[in-house]
Amino acid sequence: MIRSSHILPALLLAAAMAAVPLLALSPAFAADEAGADQVAETYAALLERDYVYPETGQRYADAIRAAIAAGRYRGLSGEALGSAIDSDVNAVSPDGHLRLRVPEAAAGAAAPAPGGAAPVRRPPKLPVEQAGWIAPGIAFVRFNVFPMDDAVTAQAAKFMADHADAKAIIFDIRTHNGGGLDQMDVIFPWLFGKETRLVTMATRASVDAEGGSPIAGIASMRMAKGDAGMIAREHWATPNADARLRDAKVYVLTSGASASAAEHFALAMKHTGRGTLVGAPTAGANHFGRGEDLGGGYGAFIPVGRTYDPVTGKDWEGEGVLPDIAVPPAEALTRALTDLGIAPTEAKALSDAHMPSWPMERRRPRGAR
Repeated sequence: MIRSSHILPALLLAAAMAAVPLLALSPAFAADEAGADQVAETYAALLERDYVYPETGQRYADAIRAAIAAGRYRGLSGEALGSAIDSDVNAVSPDGHLRLRVPEAAAGAAAPAPGGAAPVRRPPKLPVEQAGWIAPGIAFVRFNVFPMDDAVTAQAAKFMADHADAKAIIFDIRTHNGGGLDQMDVIFPWLFGKETRLVTMATRASVDAEGGSPIAGIASMRMAKGDAGMIAREHWATPNADARLRDAKVYVLTSGASASAAEHFALAMKHTGRGTLVGAPTAGANHFGRGEDLGGGYGAFIPVGRTYDPVTGKDWEGEGVLPDIAVPPAEALTRALTDLGIAPTEAKALSDAHMPSWPMERRRPRGAR
């Protein structure tokens, strides 16, 4: 089980699915009929048992089992099998975190580069990039993921301490694909002057009762009253003893690639009024959950809960978190800097020097119709 709450597949989300533990791909692996059907049935059973909305989970399972009975998955493997199952699931109800993870070797074989050349793989994203002073009194940091990694948490904590005299902080999450709460929980105590409720997270009750909630036991989570069939916990910020950043201006840069835990961060800043969101609507991948092994090298992220605004009860699935200042993502940093008094020409040059190297567009889930 993955403790981090918003690991994205919901990649859709590559960072999320990268967190799903995978079995090594056996040299003898073959996508025979029985193997493909077994992967599909394992997935159906998990969705039926654990998906955040029981009725939808049952519909997902029914659709997959109908496809098995019709022989839809016979002879399929790798990306072909993943696309077929994802298509059937999306036809029932799209979910930004539902995407089958296929064996890495099969995925590589199925995705040749143009002209038949071997696929070019980018190096993994660094969790933290370009952390430092971008202009006098203005701190900047890009988070690409919130991993369950003590070293990255320490890096986030050090950034906040090192820039505690900032008059403004810009958090760039335009290429942030998901993760958990660890880094958020060392950032928020610097920004709030009193205990503040950030968001509510509700887990399917049956999953919680079996000890399967990925947010149970996290110190910043408090039990709350929730809907029937759900166990609700609220995410709270508790101030630390250093008051220097409590009045600092906060800007959060967003794009269609900002997903899952990035959206949690964005909603917390927006809902509390503590930060100004600049850019485009986020990806719309709301549901949190855990990675599961399906056998044969396949994996899946199973959404078991949802995160929402504690005042309105609304989450961001499908729609995303909307920015306060809507501009093309590539122009978001320029806009934030000019709002802070930086001359437009200088702001543009600084933006160019801090432009993310990863895409900032919303991804369409594989198999979506």
